[in-house]
Amino acid sequence: MSHVVIFTDGASKGNPGKGGWGAIVADDAQVQELGGAQAHTTNNRMELQAAYEALAHAAARAPKHIDIYLDSAYVMNGGTKWGSGWRRNGWITSTKQEVLNRDLWEPFLDLLDTIEAPIKWNNVGGHVGIAGNERVDEIASGLALAEKIDLYSGPRSAYGIDIANVSFDEKKQQSKSDSRARAKLKAYSYVSEVGGEVVVHKTWGECEARVRGKKARFKKAVSPEEQVEIIKSFGSK
Repeated sequence: MSHVVIFTDGASKGNPGKGGWGAIVADDAQVQELGGAQAHTTNNRMELQAAYEALAHAAARAPKHIDIYLDSAYVMNGGTKWGSGWRRNGWITSTKQEVLNRDLWEPFLDLLDTIEAPIKWNNVGGHVGIAGNERVDEIASGLALAEKIDLYSGPRSAYGIDIANVSFDEKKQQSKSDSRARAKLKAYSYVSEVGGEVVVHKTWGECEARVRGKKARFKKAVSPEEQVEIIKSFGSK
């Protein structure tokens, strides 16, 4: 095995909650999909587990070069920047806190020490149409929900996903950027709908308490006008 391409992703439904992780490990000839699930975990732990499992799988084949694509800045920064400082400082962060998920970070960093091949880390946007990233998200989310996921193992020529194409959908990227910008806007109110009853809340805590664990719809309004529009949309079937 010479050049290895990896995609990884993690998911947690509730964060913490039911979690899953997914990975693709491919060389020019073969593709192996990997995945797993845990009953109670966090998104960061699943992201880290995915990267560990994929890199361990690749390392066993003595690659000459590794490209890893992931949408977790947490995993990438820990593996390339923060890890050495954590070790040096006795697993204490720069803010004098204990490093979270140390039980996973220690073996992960130990694994990186054993990999002789250069690793190129690529932090990609999630949900922007990159085929490999979309597939590992499907694996991770599906396993978190206990869905049946068929993991591919076989020749790359028969793999139905174009993992060589890492271009992204500009419209999806813009939509994601717009959503992030909107998330930073101050809320005027929060609107929830449970069992056909629409309620307006002044704080997120009130809204969260009403919808948690229920089949519900909820949305932040950033103006009185938007609140009215959301109420109308939630009131319609």
